Amino acid sequence: MDIAIVLYPRFTALDAVGPYEVLRNLPGATVTFVAESPGEIRNDVGSLGLRADASLQDLTAPDIVVVPGGPGQADQMVPGLLHEWLRSAHETSTYTTSVCTGSLILAAAGLLDGLTATSHWLYLDKLAEFGATPSPERVVEQGRIVTAAGVSSGIDMALRLAAHVAGDDMAQAIQLGIEYDPQPPFDAGSPNTAPADIVEFMRGNARAIMG
Repeated sequence: MDIAIVLYPRFTALDAVGPYEVLRNLPGATVTFVAESPGEIRNDVGSLGLRADASLQDLTAPDIVVVPGGPGQADQMVPGLLHEWLRSAHETSTYTTSVCTGSLILAAAGLLDGLTATSHWLYLDKLAEFGATPSPERVVEQGRIVTAAGVSSGIDMALRLAAHVAGDDMAQAIQLGIEYDPQPPFDAGSPNTAPADIVEFMRGNARAIMG
């Protein structure tokens, strides 16, 4: 089973690495970081680089596609090689997925038209501009397309994929193996539960939030 995680300049690291840590544990899985050209791709603040070991053209028919988000997403919204590759890969993929604002890239490529999808809460409404119906859910499944909300939700999404592909027992074993048992010190992970002044602060600093 070939799994492709797309990289592009100024991606958010956890969007890619979170799903990677889950999906790499699937039996028979080969996870490859792909980009328009192989080589190091720097994250949203430039402090971390991940290596794309293959170009998009090198892996044309992955079983699972993962598109991370991040401020670099804004540069990936125009027609080009990535959009063409996503449309082509989706024709044969078992699952085409996104994390955070990666869903906006899927939407711009025409893959979310008429579907319900999610994204980072600050950018959720932008999905409607591309014919998708925004949902505040943490993970949204629409057949072969699965979208996850902001950053950390990519782990939740990947565990769902693991269950679909290898069964609930394997997904639970992976969850235990990575000790994914969130117990945050604050109930502030959603705009519905965070203090109103914090929500407004983050809205006003959206550019900083996304890098």
